[in-house]
Amino acid sequence: MTKSTERGARVRMPPPLTFALAVIAGWLLPGLRLYQQHAVRNGAGALLLLGGASLGFAALGLFRKTGQDPAPWRPTPELIFQGPYRHTRNPMYLGMTLLTLSVAAFAGRGWIALFAPVALLAVHFTAVLPEEKYLADRFGEPYLAYQAKVRRYL
Repeated sequence: MTKSTERGARVRMPPPLTFALAVIAGWLLPGLRLYQQHAVRNGAGALLLLGGASLGFAALGLFRKTGQDPAPWRPTPELIFQGPYRHTRNPMYLGMTLLTLSVAAFAGRGWIALFAPVALLAVHFTAVLPEEKYLADRFGEPYLAYQAKVRRYL
C-alpha cells in the first residue's frame, strides 16, 4: 500500500470550509443584490435547499451505513456505487454548491451566487482531483470503470 492509500486523499482544506468562506465573502461584499420578488427568491432558495440537502444527506447516509468517514483525508475502505453515486461521483460537493446557492437566493445576495461555482472550482482542485487520484491508486480498475461510467458532477 502506498502512503497516500494508508492516509486517504491528500486534501488539506475541508471542502465545507471552502463553501462557508464563499458565503461569508459574498455576504460581506456590498452591492450585487438580487431584487426579484421575495416569493420567487424564497421558492428558488427552497428548491435549491431541498436538492442540496437531499444529495448531501443521501451521500452521508451511505457513508455512515458502510462505516466510512466522509472526511476526504481519511482512508476509504470501500467504494459506494448506489444512491446519488449512480448519477454523480461527487454528490456531497454538488450538494454543498446547491446549498450555497440557496443561501444566495434566500439572502438576495448575488455575490454568494457568483462565489458558489468559484468555491466548487477551488474544491475541484484541492479535493476532487486528489480524491480521484487516491481512489484510482487504491481501487484500480473498479474505480476507473466507475469513473468512465458516472460523471464527476452532472
